[in-house]
Amino acid sequence: MVWIGRALSVAALAVVAWACLTSWGAVVHGSPAYAAMLVVTVVLAVVSLVRLGRPPRERSAARLVGGAVSIVLWALWIVAVWWLRPFSAVEPAIAAMQSDARVTVTESWTDVTLAPTEGGDGTAVLFQPGAKVEARAYAAVLRPLAEAGHTVVIVKQPLGIAFFSLGALSSAQSAHPDISRWIVGGHSLGGTVAAIEADDNDSGSGGDVAGLLLYASYPASDMSTTLTADVLSIYASNDGLATPADIDASKADLPASAQFVEIDGAVHSYFGDYGPQPGDGTPTISQQDARQQISFQSVGFVGRLATPAG
Repeated sequence: MVWIGRALSVAALAVVAWACLTSWGAVVHGSPAYAAMLVVTVVLAVVSLVRLGRPPRERSAARLVGGAVSIVLWALWIVAVWWLRPFSAVEPAIAAMQSDARVTVTESWTDVTLAPTEGGDGTAVLFQPGAKVEARAYAAVLRPLAEAGHTVVIVKQPLGIAFFSLGALSSAQSAHPDISRWIVGGHSLGGTVAAIEADDNDSGSGGDVAGLLLYASYPASDMSTTLTADVLSIYASNDGLATPADIDASKADLPASAQFVEIDGAVHSYFGDYGPQPGDGTPTISQQDARQQISFQSVGFVGRLATPAG
């Protein structure tokens, strides 16, 4: 059992090193939760190695059982650290994080904000990233919204899981009291959580959410009769994760007025800039082409909602 504990502790240090080497940008620029998890892992591994390096003591049956349980829990923790390693943003998302005369980019521990430099139009988009994808990865595809006059807030989810950011809309509203109209959106799992936020804060029920923008995503439950916000679902024809069949099935869970736009030849990972994703399909168009189409559709959708009817 001592050797198993030592092997696991060494493996834990190796996983931390691997996560830092392969996803350093996401570790530094993401929510502090995963970075804290890495620090805790290092501390636990070092303490474990020190304790296991001492001369063994005679152990009772209770100690043996406790040791076995500790080893199982330690192994599960290491697997969690490995699985939660985030997808780091790559170009052109990194370049899109730079402020210029049109867009001011600010970054905090909780979000990335792209704001029109000369002041927005009172409409904002709150965007939830896909699972384990860092917030900066969506800067390039969403920046055209800010250039069109709309504030964009991209959530930094704890551990990269959107369900841990269900209160993000309320936080964003408090941080931006000048915004009177919100569109919530998200990619993949982030879109599922955005749909929950939209349904709970629908402008038709007295809330501030006027629209739901889905990127390769769909709601987890039927909101076809409860959601009054406008909906745009953009999906990819070659998506291996949120497949066209999944999107087609989701139509029954969304209002009949929901709009669906297919990006022909695109895949799941083309909705952000974070590299290939396991299980995804094979693209037949360039990511730049897909990104331009996604941005164009998004700007048109938000622009229509930003203009008061009548």
